[in-house]
Amino acid sequence: MLITQAPKGTQDVLPSQSGRWQDVEAKMRETCHLAGFREVRTPVFEHTELFLRSVGDTTDVVQKEMYTFLDKGGRSVTLKPEGTAGVARAFLEAHLEAGALPMKMYYISNPVFRYEKPQSGRYREHHQLGIEVFGAKDASCDAEGIRLALDVLEACGISGLKVSINSIGCPDCRTAYLEKLREFLHPKLSKLCETCRDRFERNPLRILDCKVPSCQAELTDAPDMLGNLDEDCAAHFEALKSSLAALGVDFSVDPRIVRGLDYYTRTVFEFVSETESGPLTVCGGGRYDGLVKQLGGPELPGFGFGMGVERVLMVQDMMGVRPAEAPVADVFLAALPGARLEAMKLLRALREAGIPSDMDHAARSLKAQFKYADRLGAPYLAVVGGDELARGALKLRDMRLSAEEEIAVSEFIPVILKKLAEKEGAGV
Repeated sequence: MLITQAPKGTQDVLPSQSGRWQDVEAKMRETCHLAGFREVRTPVFEHTELFLRSVGDTTDVVQKEMYTFLDKGGRSVTLKPEGTAGVARAFLEAHLEAGALPMKMYYISNPVFRYEKPQSGRYREHHQLGIEVFGAKDASCDAEGIRLALDVLEACGISGLKVSINSIGCPDCRTAYLEKLREFLHPKLSKLCETCRDRFERNPLRILDCKVPSCQAELTDAPDMLGNLDEDCAAHFEALKSSLAALGVDFSVDPRIVRGLDYYTRTVFEFVSETESGPLTVCGGGRYDGLVKQLGGPELPGFGFGMGVERVLMVQDMMGVRPAEAPVADVFLAALPGARLEAMKLLRALREAGIPSDMDHAARSLKAQFKYADRLGAPYLAVVGGDELARGALKLRDMRLSAEEEIAVSEFIPVILKKLAEKEGAGV
């Protein structure tokens, strides 16, 4: 039985569903191209040390969620749990820092793996759309990235998301803040959940992001990072707000956003959709100015985001957004007995003309071929064979109007191209 079931926390994208994925991916490509981004693709697994150094060995991702194993050479490798570290590694390995900066890259449906409890919109294998920018220190870069993410989602028919931003400062101003936070939390440790008690020494900032109601109740008067930013970080955050306003982005400031990965500095942000099951984060990211140096490269600022494809589709469903599905074929050729070879020649001519087309390969009757073409959604069906073919013609049927006409074989391709152009122009 197990061989016919997908592993827990994974899912298949079937032919009837893949068109929606392609539509989201196309919107991402188009939006990134307009903003000067180019695509990057990295391996699905990396050396484990990469994630220990970048994501942070105190994070839930590293401690609980990574798929780590020894390969046949005894080397520890990990299925990537997020996209940024691999892109940063590729950036350094190829010495792209020596080229024109900033380097602006994006990735499409990047598979990431996290061992966690499967839940609505979250899978152990899921897919991310994302961007990474290396070499841009100004807050205008952060604002552009946030605006780009919104543009992708709006192009996918998604609106009304809550855009929340925060600054978690830099290592210099964060050290003093963490001491204040520990002082505040210490008397409350016994009332916090086990996970938060464990985070107290290693990464108290993550306690602010705890979703346990009893913990949230204890954090009401907790000091926030925004009141403890140094002059440079405060100026960067003000510039971010001004830049977002200039780009027409409605946002709110949420001092509780910290994100779950250690490499973040200064800007962090999230897009949240309210659902019946509670808030759903659709996109998140921020600045990571120390990551490149942490991986052995030069001092170089960075910014990026990740957007879950599965969650984008989920929000589309909730909002009733369904991109129009293209037919499997624009033309279906129904071959009568003895005319299969002629139909195959016509099929090849259609495809060479750039017309999506298909024919029967299951020896169906003519009636069954009509039914099959209808199920494929083909707007046109051509009957090849019989008396018409003997006269150098074929019968063309408009499946939507149930209208038929006879067309000379020599005129078949031009007629189909004209009809498809008229159909597209009419928005049918």
